[in-house]
Amino acid sequence: MRLAGKSRREIKQILGPMSNSTLDDALRGAPPPDWTRRPNAKDDLHAQARELRMQGLAYNQIADRLGVSKSSVSLWVRDLPRPPHLSYVENRRRSADGVRRYWAREREVRGTQRASEVAAAATAIGRLSDREILVAGAVAYWCEGTKRKPPHNFERVVFVNSDPGLILFFMRFLASAGIRREDLAFCVQIHETADVEAAERFWQEITGAPAGQFAKSTLKRHNPKTNRKNVGENYHGCLRISVYRSSALYRKIEGWASAAMGPADTLAR
Repeated sequence: MRLAGKSRREIKQILGPMSNSTLDDALRGAPPPDWTRRPNAKDDLHAQARELRMQGLAYNQIADRLGVSKSSVSLWVRDLPRPPHLSYVENRRRSADGVRRYWAREREVRGTQRASEVAAAATAIGRLSDREILVAGAVAYWCEGTKRKPPHNFERVVFVNSDPGLILFFMRFLASAGIRREDLAFCVQIHETADVEAAERFWQEITGAPAGQFAKSTLKRHNPKTNRKNVGENYHGCLRISVYRSSALYRKIEGWASAAMGPADTLAR
């Protein structure tokens, strides 16, 4: 009767009263007819799981691939024969594939979290006052700018960096310090194997300065033994900003930076 497409209810009506366990024993191995099955939202996943199992994937691999629990996979495919043991090479390949899939998802999650934390921190700072710009700019210069070192005791403001954002901030700092744009000179420093003209155009657009304020680019000699990472179309070298007649500004920056960093005995307390 089961093979003829009868449901459990119809079989009971024909054979008379019987317990569910007795009927289960009698029907074991005989699948229910399709018309008795209720539509299930996971039917498609069920079919995919069986296909992957026949391809030789383990329960945890199928669960990871389909985004379902391992217990669901076991319920769907446990009647299928166990796949043969995989070779060492195949195991390594599948393990590497799993790691790549995991980090593809994890990088997206971490990237979203990182962007949220960065945005929250930026909001907490808000807009800087002129005084805060002077303090931050002086500390940035003391980290990245040229400094007076014996026996060469010249005092001139020269700032070099490859980060466009930091370059723009330093120019903002100079404006807050009362320096005119006409008193600035620029020079691109870049490896000779790079696209020098493209780099010059890039820095002219970033700074908004005319080409006349840019000196001839300084080319760094290429060393084939060095495995450089800063290559390609996104490599623009560094930009050097020099301030004319800047000895007085240099001394102010030294004072501002000294006040911001504080004496050692103050930090110790």
